[in-house]
Amino acid sequence: MPEPLKILYVAPLDERSTALYRLWALQRAGQETVPLDLSAETTRGGVLGKIAFRLGTTLGMGPNVRRFNRDVLRMAREYKPDVMWGDKLVYMLPETLDALRGMGIATVNYNIDNPFGPRRDPGWGLYMKCIPHYDLHVVQRDQNVVDYKERGGRDVVKIQTAYEPTLQFPPPAGWSDKDRDREVSFIGTPYDERPAFLLRLKREFGVPVSVRGARWMWERRMKPDEMQEIFRGDEIYSQEYREALWRAKINLSFLTHSNLDEFAHKSFEIAGCGGFLLAERSEGHSARFVEDEEAVFFSSIEECVEKIRRYLPDEEARNRIAAAGQARAMASGYHNDGQVAAILERVRNILQGFGK
Repeated sequence: MPEPLKILYVAPLDERSTALYRLWALQRAGQETVPLDLSAETTRGGVLGKIAFRLGTTLGMGPNVRRFNRDVLRMAREYKPDVMWGDKLVYMLPETLDALRGMGIATVNYNIDNPFGPRRDPGWGLYMKCIPHYDLHVVQRDQNVVDYKERGGRDVVKIQTAYEPTLQFPPPAGWSDKDRDREVSFIGTPYDERPAFLLRLKREFGVPVSVRGARWMWERRMKPDEMQEIFRGDEIYSQEYREALWRAKINLSFLTHSNLDEFAHKSFEIAGCGGFLLAERSEGHSARFVEDEEAVFFSSIEECVEKIRRYLPDEEARNRIAAAGQARAMASGYHNDGQVAAILERVRNILQGFGK
């Protein structure tokens, strides 16, 4: 059994962030963790907040950037960790990473977003400058492995998004359609063409679909009458999120094409919760679930409607497929414990080069 690592874990750690779940997985794996919570840094209200964010993430300027880097170095000197594990640290400075390395601290950048994707989100300028200065980058796309190496990344490992087993688990024994009050459900963001797709399901095909997610995001993409038709509530987390997946007969999961995603984080959460998964077909999904045995896939709205009409009245088939999907997710390590273990193995190899 290898010695536990001391890890300075730098990430937003509120209930909205899956970084909190990876911290829990590190702790369950017996690692000694020292958290630096960035939740306050991720709240950028108002025009001034947006300006400060742009200046910080583009030019490395402003009090937020200085304070963040000062705090990281202060905690590194105080706690003397083996590893600094950061979660999408857009305020990190290259000289801070070099200073950590000079202290014998390995640096890990975990980022499942895609700074190279066609969506062109703001806030990646300073982040890009830091790529050659990290010891390890953790990504979720084959293309990102290439992208980071071309930008000078020393080491890059691909993992996948995961479900959190302490929060996302199957419903109690005997759970059935009498406990499910939603026919077809989507919980998430309105990226790409999702609003139009979901509205077509309701208006054109009569599918009883309900949507939940960040209200402000959906209101930017849909008219008030469209919201009234399919939108059923704001963002939900933790127990409320799990129970919403339980209460749906069919749970939809979409790829984020504007991020070049190979699979959807939500697919593993639905499977982990023992929900019936109807996901957009992709090589990534097909490699992780046996189609029509552990999950059901679609490639077009017509096929999606066909699958909904096939399985909505067939509770026995839905329960069988959902149970098989949950068993596959557990056995194949689609949970945070499995993915964090793979990262730790790579980190230990890097630390050998540090003489540790």
